Amino acid sequence: MTGRTKTGFVFALLLMVWIALPAGAQMEKVKEFRIERGMSQQAKACIECHKTESPGLFVDWASSRHASANITCIDCHQAEEHDPDVSDVHYKQYQRSDNPWGTKKYRVPVAAAVTPKDCSRCHPDEVKQYSRSKHANTIEIMWKIDPWLNKGMNSDWERTAGCYYCHGTILKKTEDGRLDPSTWPNVGVGRLNMDGSLGSCSSCHTRHKFSVEESRKPEACGQCHLGPDHPQIEIYTESKHGAIYDAFGHTYNWSAAPGTWTAGVDYRTPSCSACHMSGSGSVMTTHDVTERLGWELQAPLTVRPEDFKAFPAQTNGVAEQEKMKAICMQCHGKSWVDAHYVKLDRAVQEYNEVYFKPAKAMLDQLYAKGILDQSRFFDEKLEVEFYELWHHEGRRARMGTAMMAPDYTWWHGFYECKHRFNNFMAEARHLLETGTKAVMFKDFPNANGDTTRPPEIFKQKQGKPSAE
Repeated sequence: MTGRTKTGFVFALLLMVWIALPAGAQMEKVKEFRIERGMSQQAKACIECHKTESPGLFVDWASSRHASANITCIDCHQAEEHDPDVSDVHYKQYQRSDNPWGTKKYRVPVAAAVTPKDCSRCHPDEVKQYSRSKHANTIEIMWKIDPWLNKGMNSDWERTAGCYYCHGTILKKTEDGRLDPSTWPNVGVGRLNMDGSLGSCSSCHTRHKFSVEESRKPEACGQCHLGPDHPQIEIYTESKHGAIYDAFGHTYNWSAAPGTWTAGVDYRTPSCSACHMSGSGSVMTTHDVTERLGWELQAPLTVRPEDFKAFPAQTNGVAEQEKMKAICMQCHGKSWVDAHYVKLDRAVQEYNEVYFKPAKAMLDQLYAKGILDQSRFFDEKLEVEFYELWHHEGRRARMGTAMMAPDYTWWHGFYECKHRFNNFMAEARHLLETGTKAVMFKDFPNANGDTTRPPEIFKQKQGKPSAE
């Protein structure tokens, strides 16, 4: 038998043996994460401990860009022992006898809640942009325009589980050093952190993967921007943009490096972030979602963002509208884009002049004549009718027009505005003609919320909010 023949025989024999082995025996390698790069012993201890204590958290981090760049738990969570947000409870993890990594020699002060101030060590521009946005300042905005809070018409726990989940809480610790459960857990976009910074980056880049792909998809925004008062995710889904995303979104390059995500190359139709945040053409990337807005569509009376009394933007609405047009023209022709904005501007004008201003004038007249009581809100039918005219139907009409969702513009928007307006005006005129005071809801439930503006947000400036 020649050498070549012998080699062929041995190879064939080995192949037959391998094929005969059970499937599990053919592939015995186990997926593992090896810590072979330079990092401190304390950093390694955090990783090894969390591998066993919270493996889901560890796996998220291990598959993140942070891990690839050797950014560990300590780089984000480490604090000074005197910091107000340092975790007293975490110190007890270094007094364990059942975990080799939970000993005193690995002890390092950490803060449970990572804040924009922490993130700014590596992402200074993004944090600076975010700090001037409506997202970061949404607690202030909410307290200035929301009668539920200012009139105490819902309970503190209803707010904590509902309103504050998206808008953000004011983080506090209890006397025993734990994060106060009335303020935590929370990743609201306007959360006031104990280090003084506003917001939570993990609102959009959820921990601990912090995926740029996740933050670019519309579902990231749809966690908060939904429902009867600001249904942007439903509006997007109805629009042509959303229909194309549903059909082809799985083919988009969602994980392109920041600053390189390109219309027509990486995606065929935009998501929320593509229009409002991502760089496109000559328009630079921003984490200030107040940019590119020509109108303040959430406001009771539509105004330019710089004229929004609750939070005047550091922008010029007309200039920003041109910036958004430049985003649109990455995929659309100029005549198409200009015509769309003619339609939006006209819808804004009609909402303001036909619906909001007459209704507001009537509401003021009812208060002036004592037909309605001003001490509380929502305890009289017409107050609810007026609120939902701008806060529900009015927003849907304006936002539906802006994002090209005709059903929300008309059937959920202006059509409902007409019904709300007619009912409001008919009842108001009847009360004025008869001199009858409106019926009050005596048993309005759970109207016991604190009406004090948070001094941490308003810097001890108390008082009633201005009428917007």
